[in-house]
Amino acid sequence: MKNVLLIKEIYLEAFKSLGSKIVKSYFKIFTWFCFASFLVVLYALIFRIATGFPFQ
Repeated sequence: MKNVLLIKEIYLEAFKSLGSKIVKSYFKIFTWFCFASFLVVLYALIFRIATGFPFQ
């Protein structure tokens, strides 16, 4: 039983900070994706205004 608890503790220590790094990486990627999407939408809006697109 002592070995099982020791293995469990080693496993928890090894992956404790990994989850935080994965979450941080995910949010960084999501932030850049949202920023790029916003720039595309802004470009499309400016292009439509510049070419005289009728917004009705």
